[in-house]
Amino acid sequence: MGIADLCIFRPLLLFFFAISLRISVAQSVAPSPAADVCNGIYLSYQYTGGNIIPPHLATGSPTQAFKFQSTLTVLNNGLVDLNSWQVFVGFQHNEYLVSASNAVLADGTSLPANVGNGTVFAGFPTTDLMTAIETAGDVNQMEVIVDLVGTQFGVASPSVPMPSNISLVNTGFICPQPTMQGSSEMTVCCIQDPNSKTNVTSLATSFLPPQTGDVVITYDIIRTYVSNYAAQVTISNNAALGRLDYWMLSWDWMRGEFIASMRGATPTVDDTSECLFGPQGAYYQDLDFSTILNCQTRPTIVDLPLSYTNDTNLGMIPYCCRNGSILPSTMNPGESKSVFTMQVYKMPPDLNRTKLYPPQNWMINGTFSPVYQCGPPVRVSPSEFIGYPANTTAVASWQVGCNITQPKGSAPKCCVSFSAYYNDSVIPCPTCACGCQSNPSNTCSTTTPALLLPSNALLVPFANRTNLATAWAGINHQTLPNPLPCGDNCGVSINWHLYTDYTTGWSARITLFNWGGTTFANWFAAVELDKAAAGFQQMYSFNGSLLNGTTNNNTIFMQGLAGLNYLVAEADATNPQTNPPVPGKQQSVISFTKAPTPGINVAAGDGFPTKVYFNGDECMLPTIFPSKGDRMVAASGFSSFLLAVVLLIFV
Repeated sequence: MGIADLCIFRPLLLFFFAISLRISVAQSVAPSPAADVCNGIYLSYQYTGGNIIPPHLATGSPTQAFKFQSTLTVLNNGLVDLNSWQVFVGFQHNEYLVSASNAVLADGTSLPANVGNGTVFAGFPTTDLMTAIETAGDVNQMEVIVDLVGTQFGVASPSVPMPSNISLVNTGFICPQPTMQGSSEMTVCCIQDPNSKTNVTSLATSFLPPQTGDVVITYDIIRTYVSNYAAQVTISNNAALGRLDYWMLSWDWMRGEFIASMRGATPTVDDTSECLFGPQGAYYQDLDFSTILNCQTRPTIVDLPLSYTNDTNLGMIPYCCRNGSILPSTMNPGESKSVFTMQVYKMPPDLNRTKLYPPQNWMINGTFSPVYQCGPPVRVSPSEFIGYPANTTAVASWQVGCNITQPKGSAPKCCVSFSAYYNDSVIPCPTCACGCQSNPSNTCSTTTPALLLPSNALLVPFANRTNLATAWAGINHQTLPNPLPCGDNCGVSINWHLYTDYTTGWSARITLFNWGGTTFANWFAAVELDKAAAGFQQMYSFNGSLLNGTTNNNTIFMQGLAGLNYLVAEADATNPQTNPPVPGKQQSVISFTKAPTPGINVAAGDGFPTKVYFNGDECMLPTIFPSKGDRMVAASGFSSFLLAVVLLIFV
């Protein structure tokens, strides 16, 4: 073939090469054949590549880092829409996820994040996947592909770092064990559970039902314009024993939004630098950014003090401005939620009245409050607001459910000591009950059990108890460990004292000690008595009631009387040179009858709580009860009298 012939065939060769390339590319992104036989929700996790990254360690080292790239595919081949999709991926190689397209982490964690124990992805901005019937098979509306990039450890080529499992988290579906397609793809077909009433409905006819949680955050868009919208945020406390003090709320803006103004709350930082030097400043060239409130990608919002309630510029919002306190409805329904509003500006390509997206990765916490973990925003029916002459509805509404959790390795903030009329000693809070911090100048043991205490030691800070505790050990012929145990390091301690026990009833005394520098206003406490709560009669210095709706109705809820509902902070003694600081304290006696609890053995443990809460935080309990020995019985009368005198002196 000559040069002339090559010139003739060259265009044809280029044409066929282009066609071949297009076919090759199409085949590389086409879904697995298993998707064709799935009449449900098809999930696929495919590892697409990776390479070793610095630092370079010895060959085969389990701590060698590798970059990984993979795709997660969610395809709706079923008969109903999949709203607010969520998928679990069982990462198992200490993966550190750097980026994920079209999805966020469902627990509210911002990327990059450690996902080595597995994680749940939630869709964003595409949260809902329609059916083929509704879309005439338009895969763009039926499917979402999530591109994942991150770091994994120890799995070198040719091995493939695959997850242990993938499954659909949405309720109402059954997912079998996934299967491998070769060595780099895992697939599963999840079908509707015929025995489950699923919440998956058509977006055209209804929304998902209202979210549930210990705290529910509602994000209502109440007015919308081309370039901005007005939003109302409502934080509702649904937990019987949870509360928030000095709450702080944060989220991630995912599409370049920024806050122009707020009422009822405020960002912790008034900063517009991210706008001025970012795409927002380039687009809104005529906007006066000196009047803009906050441009942070992840702002932190706090409540306003009570004095701003009727402020015409920052307040005048119902349920605002309580200095960050959200009480449980069991305590005060009128103070169980907090509300604020804000004006939010949008960025291209969302400059449309109906292009509305909520922020993601919500997180809420407070000081001396439970730890909450929040899910992703879920689209719900628009909220309705009572008005005159007619009610109004929000343009769009989303809800975020947050639940009280106990993070791994976290410590409580309060602890409990036990004592009884028949024993001279107080069983103190466990060693390092609220965590231990290293202190080079003071050596102590974090594992040695705490020393028994005389009753008068309860009023003394731990740092000043050494002489009392060691002297008491000598009196009781106990061997002193070396080094001595560390303290409990708790900001609040609670003493539960078994006060009396007779034929028809019994009584206890509860004393709260505040060792911190913060006064607790409107404090509350709760005790669970598995075998004795039904016999609750009365509290004499607190407001107390049996909390209905809890498991087995075994919880007694208590709070301070009107005018006495402050647990004040620790204060210096009149002469700090000779006397230790004095804790804030509150105390009450509780009476019980034995009629509803036949067979109860108060002294053997039935009269001691199985759980104690202070301001929603669960306290650490001792592992043993006061013993009832002959010597202790003989001294019990004097012991009870001494404890009563010592504690009542300081009330």
